[in-house]
Amino acid sequence: MKKIDIKTSKLPKTWLIDLDGTIIQHNSHLVEKNILLKGVKKFWKKISKVDKIVILSARPEKYKKSTISFLKRNSLRFDHIIFNLNVGERLLINDKKPDGLKTSISINVKRNDGLENIIIKNKKN
Repeated sequence: MKKIDIKTSKLPKTWLIDLDGTIIQHNSHLVEKNILLKGVKKFWKKISKVDKIVILSARPEKYKKSTISFLKRNSLRFDHIIFNLNVGERLLINDKKPDGLKTSISINVKRNDGLENIIIKNKKN
């Protein structure tokens, strides 16, 4: 698996992170056993405490309680979690800062590979 370097500013960030196939093994909730993927806890620890985390999921609301419980047991903090999303593309549209800083980054990871190969690097600005 190839390493993915993410270069970011030192500004506070908002992380929009998909649940199934990115954080938790895809559809593991259907057999009532969520399985945390490789590198997720280590990746989460690198996210600044001032940053906001929004978890996105196509899971139906009926899995909300068990999913949130699983995330908390695994010390994966988040500010918001959204269920019942569509299963197609997730499109983020954002403006650039006047100094040219691009304020959106998109990373597609292979399903169930986890987050161990994503490296976050803050720019010196």
